[in-house]
Amino acid sequence: MPKLLKDQQISNDDFQILQQDPEEPVLPDGNVLFHVSSIDQAVKANGLHKGQVGIWFDSDDEPETVANALNQFEIIAVNFPRFMDGRGYSLARLLRERFDYRGDIRAIGDILVDQLYYLKRCGFSSFRLREDQNPDYALAALTTFSTDYQTAADKLPPVYRLRHQL
Repeated sequence: MPKLLKDQQISNDDFQILQQDPEEPVLPDGNVLFHVSSIDQAVKANGLHKGQVGIWFDSDDEPETVANALNQFEIIAVNFPRFMDGRGYSLARLLRERFDYRGDIRAIGDILVDQLYYLKRCGFSSFRLREDQNPDYALAALTTFSTDYQTAADKLPPVYRLRHQL
């Protein structure tokens, strides 16, 4: 089972990721993530399924298409098909800042420990680690820097604002 990093703790990620556009899928027991293209099925399942229901975006999906349904889900995942694909960072910022999403935004797919600090700054709150990533290193990576130079979705004050408070 993949490891999950959330709230400064390491656990198992028990969410099952359903593939795109399933035709009336038989839902597995437990927690599931529907692809955003199946938003109608996800909304239906959200009230009926015994486990937790969320949605997931690929890095090229547009959140505007389902903006009115986003806050019905406690979790939204963003898939990184390759670690070099940075569109997921922008997607998380949009979810937090433009759509005011306050639930869990989870990074899934090809993410590396080196990226976790920056993913957190963009609005991600949990991370599904690849099998080859060390969870202890991942936990430490979230506190790589003590001060930031710019504002971000995490709303931490940048160093230029701290300087004036002294």
